[in-house]
Amino acid sequence: MIIVIGDSLIGKVVNGESIREVSGNVILTQGNVKITCRKAIQYLSRNDAELIGDVVATQDTLTIKTERGFYFGNLRKTSSNSGVTLEDKKVVLTAEQGDYFFDEDKAVFQNNVRLYDTASTLTSQQLIYLRNEDRAIATIDVKIIDSVNTIFADTVDHFRKKQITIASGNVVIKNNSNNSLVFGEHLEDYRESKYTIIDKLPMLVQVDTSKSTDSLGIETVKLDTLFIQCKVMEVFREPEQKFIATDSVRIIRDLFASKNDLTVYLKDEEKIITQKISDEHNQPILWYDNSQLTGDSITIYIEDKKIRQLDVDGNAFMVSQHKNYLNRFDQSSATGIKMFFNDNKIQRAEFFGNVYSIYYLYEEDQPNGLMKANSLDAVILFEDNEVSEVKLFGNPGSEYYPEQQVSGNEKTFQLPKFIFSDERPDKQKMYEQINRIKWQLH
Repeated sequence: MIIVIGDSLIGKVVNGESIREVSGNVILTQGNVKITCRKAIQYLSRNDAELIGDVVATQDTLTIKTERGFYFGNLRKTSSNSGVTLEDKKVVLTAEQGDYFFDEDKAVFQNNVRLYDTASTLTSQQLIYLRNEDRAIATIDVKIIDSVNTIFADTVDHFRKKQITIASGNVVIKNNSNNSLVFGEHLEDYRESKYTIIDKLPMLVQVDTSKSTDSLGIETVKLDTLFIQCKVMEVFREPEQKFIATDSVRIIRDLFASKNDLTVYLKDEEKIITQKISDEHNQPILWYDNSQLTGDSITIYIEDKKIRQLDVDGNAFMVSQHKNYLNRFDQSSATGIKMFFNDNKIQRAEFFGNVYSIYYLYEEDQPNGLMKANSLDAVILFEDNEVSEVKLFGNPGSEYYPEQQVSGNEKTFQLPKFIFSDERPDKQKMYEQINRIKWQLH
């Protein structure tokens, strides 16, 4: 039975039930549970009590505060809908209403729930807190804010001591420093090992600004949006910052796009690597403006948020489609390719090992046949992303085909490895997918 004492006591019978009203410096005890308040109404047969005014319940290091509540002795449970605060030296938990089960060390809180600890703040509409497990299960409009990220989700299972967070349903991670958003349906974050995985419908969106200066010295600021979509997305924060996208990877940024099976971004080195993951898989494809690159591995080097160099290694192939004559493709195959950029515009491409090329000729923007060429190495120069000059090195050979032999026969002038994919990732479809995801950044 619960024991209630205070400065004054009035006993009465109401509707056949014996009750006691205890007022002034009220203390309720049951085992190791102690509750103080200004007034208590004790229902003797039920072994319950209504608690009124400055209610404070304690058990070991646990403290629960509310203005008005109930204590159910047979269940060893306290309940309130007058605003509740729970503190246990690990976390502070507040809500508009809540129940606490002392034998189970379990809190069930509802409506504007807020959980604080030393590392983060969690808010939701419903939350179950299991003290012995240091575990919080939050549902409905869940948001977690820490020094680095804000996480939104339908459900979050957070293990405080182990520093593990599992989020499901309409997951959004907003990075507080680099304007990036990660969407998904399932996330697991292991803070101690500094590792995060999103393994259901992941997509990364990062908005960045780039500056360019024209010939008159006028500076232009442009928004660049990076999209990365895949089946599995992983982030490693130590020993080096590394981002890995696996399986059906789609990447879009400005004039660049890529389709591959594996992308690795090494942030400290400012390097992006895409590669085929086995002999049975397709080569990664990279598009830049009207050009397409394929190879066993493609490495992108970034400097000041702009592409500085691009290396294609193993069975390299480059195709460029003319902007006015869409059935005409400049083609080059080699063992490897290095491309160099200035202000995100291609300036030069170097080809190494068994170079074969087909490039179309124009006179005053009118078709003028094509050249077939082969050499050990080659260099192609570009102006406004169009081929301006071709240089061959090491046993060069070339063959000219006049326009009358070329016109209408463009498909016959293709190198053995020629392929021009129509599966370039589409930015509009990326936006449409984001719009279908229900999320709120509040």
